[in-house]
Amino acid sequence: MSESQHFLSLPNAPVESADVLILPVPYEQTVTYKPGTRQGAAAILAASDQLEFYEEDAGWCPTEYLKLSVLPSVAVDFESEQAFHDHLFNQVKSLPGDNLLIALGGEHSVTPEMVFARMPDGGTVVQIDAHADLRPRYHGSIYNHACPMNRIRQQDYELIQIGIRSLHAYEAALIADDKAITTYFDRQLQRQAIWEAMIERLASLKGPVWLTIDMDGFDPALITGVGTPQPGGLSWHQGVEIIETLMRNDDIELCGVDILELVPEANRVSDMMGAKLVQKCLSFWGKARGFDKGPAEGSQMGVDDE
Repeated sequence: MSESQHFLSLPNAPVESADVLILPVPYEQTVTYKPGTRQGAAAILAASDQLEFYEEDAGWCPTEYLKLSVLPSVAVDFESEQAFHDHLFNQVKSLPGDNLLIALGGEHSVTPEMVFARMPDGGTVVQIDAHADLRPRYHGSIYNHACPMNRIRQQDYELIQIGIRSLHAYEAALIADDKAITTYFDRQLQRQAIWEAMIERLASLKGPVWLTIDMDGFDPALITGVGTPQPGGLSWHQGVEIIETLMRNDDIELCGVDILELVPEANRVSDMMGAKLVQKCLSFWGKARGFDKGPAEGSQMGVDDE
């Protein structure tokens, strides 16, 4: 895979001066159903070439003001799962922290090390997902893609799960017993009162926050390109509302976002949805932090978009 990747085909800013860092993590070792998540990050970046610079919801061109840098893909060939995860932790730990980090996967097992590196003093992980991902181990490994949220809870991070509709009885019991886990099951979210309560909860969060988006959290009628699809799920606009609510919450420190478990398909609809999610994240984040009122010195400047 080429180490020179781009978002919106824009030139990459130096890491030390970038407002947004995009980190491809093409790791796929424990996928249990449909393979291909290792290609997800590259597919999202390729699809971004078809986006307009203008982001219609916030009403601006974020890359006119934001400097972007797509980092080289994380190396994934290691002798053991632990060696890879240690490497990922160290790489994320070495990145500057005064920016928006968006990681693209890859399977969901990569989230814990990024959370541990980026918010070492604890905080809240907001999880969009079809699956609870709370198994203590699966197929003999704590690093399986069925286990990341359990690993995160073991380190005392709070967890808000959104869209869950597939889980083991052990995970259901854990959710019922653990007051630090709040789970909004998918069917419950079809009730407007529950949806509004969930949005209010996100709007009232404080402190460090990480947003992890497993693409199977969305309705597979919208996005078929995922490793483990489940009926039901969020609509596009529900997903955007969650992102916008978090990005506009002035009381949180958004330590990072990951968008994972995309399996590219020939129709490229899923790829484009991933690319558009990245654009929504950087647009809402930048607008909420007043970049639109600053100098127009972003990655887009000087680039011909005709």
